[in-house]
Amino acid sequence: MTATALLVTLVIGAIAGWLAGLIVKGHGQGLVVNIVVGIIGAFIASFLLPAVGLVIGAEGSIVGSIIYATIGAVILLVILSLVSRA
Repeated sequence: MTATALLVTLVIGAIAGWLAGLIVKGHGQGLVVNIVVGIIGAFIASFLLPAVGLVIGAEGSIVGSIIYATIGAVILLVILSLVSRA
């Protein structure tokens, strides 16, 4: 992975984590945790969304990547909130 690709991944993760923290109230944990949640969310979405037939944006699209990562991060935050309640 090049330095540029790593930087783009971190920026997309940060944006997705921040958006997911806004969508799922009370789970904004700071920049580093938001980046991690966004990146993990992107991996979750990359497996889950195509499996259910949902394709967003063109291949390699930044906006599509942010949407995918945000959806995955929201799913991750909801799962984490359900687990923390139990």
